[in-house]
Amino acid sequence: MKQALKKGMLVLAFLIGVHVTWAQVTERHRPAAWSNLVEGGRFMDLFMPISPIGKLNSSTWGTAGVVPRYSDNGIEEDDYSYWGGNIIAGDDGKYHLFVCRWREDSPKGHWEWPNSIVVHAVSDKPEGPFNFVDEIGKGHNPEAYQAKNGDYIIYVIDGFYKSTSLNGPWEYKQFEFDTRDRPIIEGLSNLTFAQREDGSYLMVCRGGGVWFSQDGLSSYHQVSNGRVYPPVEGEFEDPVVWKDNVQYHLIVNDWLGRIAFYLRSKDGIHWKTDPGEAYLPGITVYEDGTKEDWFKYERIKIFQDEYGRAVQANFAVIDTLKAEDKASDAHSSKNIGIPLRKGLLLEVLNKKALSKSSKIRLLVRSEEGFDPFSELDLNSLRFGASEEVNFGRGASPIAHKEVEEGLEIIFDGTESGFTKENFAGKLIGKNQDGELVFGYSRLPGIDYTPAILTTRKPKFKWDEDLVEVVVENYGLSPSNKSKLQLEIIQDGAVLATETTSIKALKAYEEVVVRLPLSEIQDQSGAYSFKITILSGKQVLEVFEGGF
Repeated sequence: MKQALKKGMLVLAFLIGVHVTWAQVTERHRPAAWSNLVEGGRFMDLFMPISPIGKLNSSTWGTAGVVPRYSDNGIEEDDYSYWGGNIIAGDDGKYHLFVCRWREDSPKGHWEWPNSIVVHAVSDKPEGPFNFVDEIGKGHNPEAYQAKNGDYIIYVIDGFYKSTSLNGPWEYKQFEFDTRDRPIIEGLSNLTFAQREDGSYLMVCRGGGVWFSQDGLSSYHQVSNGRVYPPVEGEFEDPVVWKDNVQYHLIVNDWLGRIAFYLRSKDGIHWKTDPGEAYLPGITVYEDGTKEDWFKYERIKIFQDEYGRAVQANFAVIDTLKAEDKASDAHSSKNIGIPLRKGLLLEVLNKKALSKSSKIRLLVRSEEGFDPFSELDLNSLRFGASEEVNFGRGASPIAHKEVEEGLEIIFDGTESGFTKENFAGKLIGKNQDGELVFGYSRLPGIDYTPAILTTRKPKFKWDEDLVEVVVENYGLSPSNKSKLQLEIIQDGAVLATETTSIKALKAYEEVVVRLPLSEIQDQSGAYSFKITILSGKQVLEVFEGGF
């Protein structure tokens, strides 16, 4: 910290999150097309009004924008500042929140956060109020999940707590990380986790790198060669990743621009950024019209239902600039929960890949409390590629029938807009009360558990006149036979290009392939490399670096 102070206030702001007044908000450019999005076209449209929780409290801390408020939303106390945290539904019928806090009267004010303590709180409802149960240990930015073997994990910066029960006891440990010869993107902090179909785990670090662990406890292996965030200007932090019955989802926050972005993926490696803001200040609104104008929303976490659907977002919120939150003053922070509109359960019944000539058969499943046959406004529905549906376009219904599972709707595929880049279909429309309905479905012909072939850095074997390359499959399915092309480069010129075949690899299997050194004889030379893995004409990975 002393070194950071010597580098000036701006560096300090970046390193520990001190957002000085003149640098707190930067206006970010929005694409003109965003103004044409229909309701449901951006993730932020899914935030719903909150049912009043307890009673309005006028005798509490906060600026005029957040007083009076429903203090029983989430967790807050006059004596503590709360930050981060997510919820796990327990077998006991309770909702367990793992969140961090520090004394509000600390002389450092908000900057006491490096000494925060992770605590366990419990509620009968996911929105709260949550009541303190016990302290777990020191740590910041917690995220809790259940590993493949059933153990509960509470990640914190630089380590994690492990227990066989949500009620502890908790043992502090540290993850092992294998960079696989890749630079770590902006450090290993603010990690977020999603379980894959086989019980393994995908992790995204603060910088946007993707990592995999076979069980959520064993070593995490870095697979991505760059950040997966949108290629736009931003000071990104607070990623949150989750997976439902259709796809992976990711939200990342630009803290300087106070704007968040929403991405989707079929495999956790290749991500697509959807248009529109994921969230902005101003989303805390109650059914009775009460609004809470929190200055900052950070550390978003997602609470999911049994299908993996996002049904609530939890945030760390603060009423003012962090630097203005002093000891024993009228400012502080807390954790809140905001309900999210639940997506419909959809299934495309077509067996073959969709085309413009397809008549798309879409099943909207009935659920407890929801009958699609009687509740949907069929004329309002549009289905197709998100690029079309988000802007009010897409295929319209041409027929429908009630079936045992719910409602089958036929759409004319001519206007669906599906291309080979789409891995999910999207539905947007209204119910009979004029309220937004939406949902995603998988598409026929798409592999949602593909092989993920990736290599490590080549190694010269000068005494054998060859180069060795380790190839690994981090996907959930066996790979097909493929090819590896290695280019050895010096001063921008390609000195040699070698190609070899790669056998089919099972999930998590690795193989060492060997290529001749060819003309490369200078052991003292400074070389770089480019590795390309191809399956037919499809490029599976490009990995570049220096020896």
